[in-house]
Formats: sequence, structure tokens, C-alpha cells
Amino acid sequence: MADGTGQLLAISDLHISYAENRALVERMAPDSDDDWLLVAGDVAEKVADIHWALKTLASRFRKVVWAPGNHELWTHPKDAITLRGAARYEHLVELCRELGVTTPEDPYPVWDGPGGPVAVAPLFLLYDYSFLPAGCATKDEGLSYAHETGVVCNDEYLLHPDPYPSREAWCRDRVAETERRLAALPDDLPTVLVNHYPLDRHPTDVLWYPEFAMWCGTRLTADWHRRFRVAAMVYGHLHIPRTTWHEGVRFEEVSVGYPREWRNRPGPPGRLRRILPVSRVGATEPLSPPNCAP
Repeated sequence: MADGTGQLLAISDLHISYAENRALVERMAPDSDDDWLLVAGDVAEKVADIHWALKTLASRFRKVVWAPGNHELWTHPKDAITLRGAARYEHLVELCRELGVTTPEDPYPVWDGPGGPVAVAPLFLLYDYSFLPAGCATKDEGLSYAHETGVVCNDEYLLHPDPYPSREAWCRDRVAETERRLAALPDDLPTVLVNHYPLDRHPTDVLWYPEFAMWCGTRLTADWHRRFRVAAMVYGHLHIPRTTWHEGVRFEEVSVGYPREWRNRPGPPGRLRRILPVSRVGATEPLSPPNCAP
């Protein structure tokens, strides 16, 4: 990367079970031989589709870094792979390693191209229902309210926590282990954190259905952008692609989303978001307009 042409790019929520989205992946390519691509989850539901997409991208970019979304963790009735919970995640990690794709279980690579050096940390943290709807004090109250409104994430039926007793127990375990690893990084090394969910609740404030926030992260990570010298926090899941700033830290939502969502946005869909280098103060390229749908 001595010529300074490399870029740290990002995308998420590819959802390639849709033919239109699969076509976007078929056309995705780097601008230079030194570009890295961060994939912040929800590539697909079926293992064969996940394999195809990551293999395609890994063959084009210098490095691909993957963090799982909730859809990869679903035990979908149409998937030939019927593994559940942690066993399914471990299977996906091994698939990625065979392709040369970096996972949350691997050493964090250091981007030393333009805008670096930074440690690029893919995270697998899940959620713990702590982003409760207004007026709800417990998970049970929040779920009851969600069922009343009809806004219930399919995770409740397809994302199994085995062998953990609950998704929140799995989340707490993942948070503790990830926190330990991030704390062990050198104190003078900035980070780019890549997680399917935002590390702070503020991006969910614009959801059309606020109760959906319960499936969008955990309060346990609310100070990580300050504690771990974060240059940028990359996430997806909400299908609201945009840049926000929180306590001086840049949060980048990089999701493609479903065709019914991106067809209504100006500009071509599936554009890769530049995370580094920052092109000018307060902005990255390309920026996508917000679409406030969950």
C-alpha cells in the first residue's frame, strides 16, 4: 500500500437470497488491488449462499473481514445445514477460514494503508433485549408489547442460542470475551470496530417501529467507542444507511437492505462505503441517504 491507493471499504445486509441483491454482489469490485472489504453481517440465511458470496468477494479484495449478522445464525427450514446456535456459528467460522476471510475468532488485522494504522476488529456480540421500548422495564414486558404491535423479529423463531439457556446469556459471554481481547490491544492503536449491531442505541432512535430496537444490540457496549479508541464503528442491521456522530465518534451504517427499500433511494444500490481514508472533515464517501425502515 506504499502508493497510498488502498481503501478500507464496508458493506452489510447483502441478503443475496434476493436475485437483485445477488446481482449486486456479482458486480462488486475494488478500486485497487490494495482495498479491504468489511462485511458487517446478514450475507444470507443459507450456508451455500454465504459461501458463494464470501468466496466471490474474497477472490477480488485484498482482505475480507466478516462479522456475523442474525440471518447467518438462523437455522432456516430451507437450509441443508441444520446446525443450531454456537455450532452453526463455529461452522461458519471454519467456512470463512477456508476462504481466507477474517472472522471474530481470528487475530485482529492491522490496516496500515491510508488513514492507518488501525486495528480492524470484527465482533460477534448479539443482543440482550436491553434496548427496551419506552415504558417497559423487563424483557418480558418488551416482548409482550412487541407481540401486541405485531413487530417481532424472526430471531424469536429461527435464531437458537444452544447450548446457552438464552440469547442474552450468549450475548453476555460474547461481550465479556470480546471486551477482554479489545482491552489487550496496544493503548496507542486506534480501532475500527465492525459489528452487525450498533454499539450504542442512538442509531435506533429513527426506527419507524421503536420496539424493534430490542433485537439491535446491548447497553453493555455503550462506552466502547470511547474506551477502545474507535476511529469508526461500522454496523448494519437497521437498513438505514447513513453516517452519524456520537460523542465525537463516527458511526457508519453500511447496509444494502431489501430491494423494496433500496429501490426508493436515489443513486445506485450496493455502493461500498469508504471507512478509511476519510476524504474530508466530517464525511466519508460515498454517503447514502437514510431510509427509516427496520
